[in-house]
Amino acid sequence: MRKRRESQNGSVPHAGAEPGPNNTPPAKPTVLQKEVTLLSGVCLIVGTMIGSGIFISPKAVLLNSGAVGPCLLVWTACGLLSTLGALCYAELGTMIPRSGGEYPYLMEGFCPLVAYLYSWTTAIVLKPSSFAIISLSFANYASAPFYPGCTAPLVVTKCLAAACILLITLVNCASVRLASIVQNFFTAAKLIVIVVIVAAGITMLARVLITLVNCASVRLASIVQNFFTAAKLIVIVVIVAAGITMLARGHTQNFSNSFEGGSTSFGNIGLAFYNGLWAYDGWNQLNFITEELKNPYRLTYVAGREGHMVKILSYISLRRYTPAPALLFNGFLALIYSIPADIEVLINYFSFAQWAFYGLTALALIVMRFTRKDLPRPVRIPIVFAGLLVLISCYLVLAPIINKPTVEYLYCTIFIFSGLLLYYPFVYRKVRWSQ
Repeated sequence: MRKRRESQNGSVPHAGAEPGPNNTPPAKPTVLQKEVTLLSGVCLIVGTMIGSGIFISPKAVLLNSGAVGPCLLVWTACGLLSTLGALCYAELGTMIPRSGGEYPYLMEGFCPLVAYLYSWTTAIVLKPSSFAIISLSFANYASAPFYPGCTAPLVVTKCLAAACILLITLVNCASVRLASIVQNFFTAAKLIVIVVIVAAGITMLARVLITLVNCASVRLASIVQNFFTAAKLIVIVVIVAAGITMLARGHTQNFSNSFEGGSTSFGNIGLAFYNGLWAYDGWNQLNFITEELKNPYRLTYVAGREGHMVKILSYISLRRYTPAPALLFNGFLALIYSIPADIEVLINYFSFAQWAFYGLTALALIVMRFTRKDLPRPVRIPIVFAGLLVLISCYLVLAPIINKPTVEYLYCTIFIFSGLLLYYPFVYRKVRWSQ
């Protein structure tokens, strides 16, 4: 029983542990370790945002917006919207310094039921589907050089994506520090790959390896991520400077009649935003590891700790201090989602569910301005920012459905609320076998 209790976060008070025999250092408490520095936190955000989306999204954004002009406006609006979201999450993260992303904010702003639905949707749908999208993207680009002039066989891309998922999961389970070092290293590698366009597949592999290293070790992953994030930023500066130089020299032919043929459909514009925002997604990642700023946090792990998932998902490795059960669970679901290899469909339904909860989180910020005035707010943003984010989130969720209602959106909605069938017996009533 003692070992079982020690495998849960925060259950063993090692803070005052005495040195072992022969003056050996005292054992670490069996909790996620604070290994992420401020620099590594910034690199986590940059490294997550600059990823597979830059290779996947442009085609879909241009296709749904209809012309170059509207396409550029969509990209600009996506950047502004991501900034709004980041500002809202900055206030939330400093006001409620707990890991778990939106989970603790929805808990404080509304009630445990809303937080449970978020954890259910994220742990079962959002995180695994995002993992599957990234792995499938890597598989597509990595296999392309071996099939010039044609598309790689579906079985090849699926097997390659499955191998990536397994590798990432194993690295994250091995050590938080190693995973962090690998992620930092390959984040910079991604930026280098951005310059060398033909090496796009390497960039996706870098992201895969980054995630694996995050599993292995927080500190190691932080070092690697910091290095490669710097490389990414240098490459982006080079690319932007080159573009400005070309425009200054008069190469503006691609902008003539740039709005001709642009889409006027609210639904299509919403889908363009889905894909553009997927490329920007990652601005909220630091809120998932708040408690680890100097531990990467896993939502499935925290939901298990709070009783919103089976208890085994809240266990961490006694040897490696990583939430191995939660990581293995996420990897298994990602394998399942990678079977239907339609990346764009996965992005659309991921975004549909994700922006519903982004809107709810911004609404929670507004609610807590009135209900939790006692909470300290080191960062305080104009409340109109949160209100604007709520309105835009409503548009992004409703516009594609109104314009082109499909049964898939209904399935997604039903799946989200199907979590209520499990909430009453296993969370509210606490049926013992589920714990």
